[in-house]
Amino acid sequence: MNVQHILDEYKNAIHERDVERFLSIYDPGVHIYDCWGNWECQGIAAWQENVTEWFIGLKADGEILNVDFQDVVIEETTNLAFVRCAVTFAAHNESSGEKLRQLTNRFTFCMKNVEDTCLIVHEHSSLPISMEDGKGMFGLR
Repeated sequence: MNVQHILDEYKNAIHERDVERFLSIYDPGVHIYDCWGNWECQGIAAWQENVTEWFIGLKADGEILNVDFQDVVIEETTNLAFVRCAVTFAAHNESSGEKLRQLTNRFTFCMKNVEDTCLIVHEHSSLPISMEDGKGMFGLR
Protein backbone atom coordinates (compact mmCIF):
# COMPACT_ATOMS: atom_id res chain seq x y z
CA MET A 1 0.00 0.00 0.00
CA ASN A 2 1.22 3.49 -0.70
CA VAL A 3 -0.22 5.47 2.19
CA GLN A 4 2.20 8.37 1.74
CA HIS A 5 1.03 8.76 -1.86
CA ILE A 6 -2.58 9.17 -0.64
CA LEU A 7 -1.54 11.79 1.91
CA ASP A 8 0.44 13.65 -0.76
CA GLU A 9 -2.51 13.54 -3.17
CA TYR A 10 -4.81 14.81 -0.40
CA LYS A 11 -2.49 17.74 0.28
CA ASN A 12 -1.84 18.63 -3.37
CA ALA A 13 -5.45 18.31 -4.53
CA ILE A 14 -6.61 20.68 -1.79
CA HIS A 15 -3.87 23.17 -2.60
CA GLU A 16 -4.83 23.05 -6.29
CA ARG A 17 -8.59 23.02 -5.50
CA ASP A 18 -8.88 20.02 -7.85
CA VAL A 19 -12.13 18.21 -7.04
CA GLU A 20 -11.51 15.24 -9.36
CA ARG A 21 -7.99 14.65 -8.08
CA PHE A 22 -9.18 14.91 -4.48
CA LEU A 23 -12.06 12.48 -4.99
CA SER A 24 -9.80 9.98 -6.79
CA ILE A 25 -8.25 8.93 -3.46
CA TYR A 26 -11.65 7.96 -1.99
CA ASP A 27 -13.56 4.72 -2.35
CA PRO A 28 -17.03 5.13 -3.95
CA GLY A 29 -18.61 3.89 -0.71
CA VAL A 30 -16.59 6.20 1.55
CA HIS A 31 -18.02 7.05 4.97
CA ILE A 32 -16.91 10.35 6.48
CA TYR A 33 -17.38 11.94 9.88
CA ASP A 34 -16.47 15.56 9.30
CA CYS A 35 -16.53 18.32 11.87
CA TRP A 36 -18.13 20.86 9.50
CA GLY A 37 -21.86 21.10 8.98
CA ASN A 38 -23.08 17.52 8.70
CA TRP A 39 -22.99 14.61 11.09
CA GLU A 40 -21.69 12.31 8.36
CA CYS A 41 -21.28 11.91 4.65
CA GLN A 42 -21.98 8.55 3.01
CA GLY A 43 -20.80 7.79 -0.49
CA ILE A 44 -18.68 9.61 -3.02
CA ALA A 45 -21.61 11.60 -4.51
CA ALA A 46 -22.42 13.20 -1.16
CA TRP A 47 -18.72 13.83 -0.49
CA GLN A 48 -18.35 15.39 -3.94
CA GLU A 49 -21.09 17.92 -3.10
CA ASN A 50 -19.28 18.98 0.08
CA VAL A 51 -15.85 19.14 -1.55
CA THR A 52 -17.10 21.04 -4.60
CA GLU A 53 -18.77 23.65 -2.39
CA TRP A 54 -15.61 23.94 -0.28
CA PHE A 55 -13.27 24.39 -3.26
CA ILE A 56 -15.63 26.83 -5.04
CA GLY A 57 -15.75 28.92 -1.85
CA LEU A 58 -11.96 28.97 -1.62
CA LYS A 59 -11.62 30.03 -5.23
CA ALA A 60 -14.30 32.73 -4.90
CA ASP A 61 -12.51 34.14 -1.86
CA GLY A 62 -9.15 34.05 -3.66
CA GLU A 63 -7.69 31.63 -1.13
CA ILE A 64 -5.48 28.59 -1.39
CA LEU A 65 -4.91 26.11 1.40
CA ASN A 66 -1.60 24.66 2.42
CA VAL A 67 -2.03 21.34 4.18
CA ASP A 68 0.49 19.94 6.62
CA PHE A 69 0.39 16.57 8.37
CA GLN A 70 1.91 16.26 11.85
CA ASP A 71 2.33 13.38 14.27
CA VAL A 72 1.50 10.85 11.56
CA VAL A 73 1.16 7.27 12.78
CA ILE A 74 0.56 4.57 10.17
CA GLU A 75 -0.50 1.01 10.99
CA GLU A 76 -0.83 -1.16 7.93
CA THR A 77 -1.23 -4.67 6.66
CA THR A 78 -1.27 -5.90 3.09
CA ASN A 79 -4.87 -4.80 2.56
CA LEU A 80 -5.65 -2.15 5.21
CA ALA A 81 -4.03 0.92 6.68
CA PHE A 82 -5.03 3.19 9.54
CA VAL A 83 -3.55 6.64 9.77
CA ARG A 84 -3.96 9.00 12.70
CA CYS A 85 -2.52 12.48 12.63
CA ALA A 86 -3.04 16.18 13.08
CA VAL A 87 -3.80 18.09 9.90
CA THR A 88 -3.20 21.83 9.68
CA PHE A 89 -5.04 23.82 7.03
CA ALA A 90 -3.47 27.25 6.45
CA ALA A 91 -5.38 29.67 4.21
CA HIS A 92 -3.31 32.08 2.13
CA ASN A 93 -4.32 34.90 -0.17
CA GLU A 94 -3.74 33.54 -3.66
CA SER A 95 -2.41 36.83 -5.03
CA SER A 96 -0.20 38.07 -2.21
CA GLY A 97 0.61 34.80 -0.45
CA GLU A 98 -0.34 36.44 2.86
CA LYS A 99 -1.35 33.92 5.52
CA LEU A 100 -4.93 34.63 6.54
CA ARG A 101 -5.70 31.96 9.13
CA GLN A 102 -5.09 28.35 10.05
CA LEU A 103 -6.64 25.56 12.05
CA THR A 104 -5.59 22.08 13.02
CA ASN A 105 -7.95 19.11 13.23
CA ARG A 106 -7.42 15.58 14.43
CA PHE A 107 -7.84 13.03 11.64
CA THR A 108 -8.14 9.29 11.29
CA PHE A 109 -8.10 7.69 7.85
CA CYS A 110 -8.88 4.06 7.08
CA MET A 111 -7.57 2.95 3.70
CA LYS A 112 -7.82 -0.32 1.85
CA ASN A 113 -6.43 -1.85 -1.31
CA VAL A 114 -9.06 -1.82 -4.04
CA GLU A 115 -7.89 -3.39 -7.30
CA ASP A 116 -4.24 -2.61 -6.51
CA THR A 117 -5.04 0.97 -5.55
CA CYS A 118 -5.03 2.38 -2.03
CA LEU A 119 -8.27 4.31 -1.33
CA ILE A 120 -9.75 6.05 1.71
CA VAL A 121 -12.83 4.13 2.86
CA HIS A 122 -13.37 6.02 6.13
CA GLU A 123 -12.27 9.43 7.37
CA HIS A 124 -12.96 11.05 10.70
CA SER A 125 -11.99 14.60 11.60
CA SER A 126 -12.59 16.17 14.96
CA LEU A 127 -11.78 18.98 17.33
CA PRO A 128 -11.75 18.86 21.11
CA ILE A 129 -14.81 20.57 22.59
CA SER A 130 -14.67 22.96 25.52
CA MET A 131 -16.69 21.63 28.44
CA GLU A 132 -17.35 25.21 29.55
CA ASP A 133 -19.05 26.59 26.45
CA GLY A 134 -19.48 23.60 24.09
CA LYS A 135 -17.42 25.24 21.33
CA GLY A 136 -14.65 23.69 19.27
CA MET A 137 -11.18 24.37 20.60
CA PHE A 138 -9.35 25.59 17.50
CA GLY A 139 -6.23 27.06 19.09
CA LEU A 140 -4.71 24.05 20.82
CA ARG A 141 -2.03 23.63 18.13
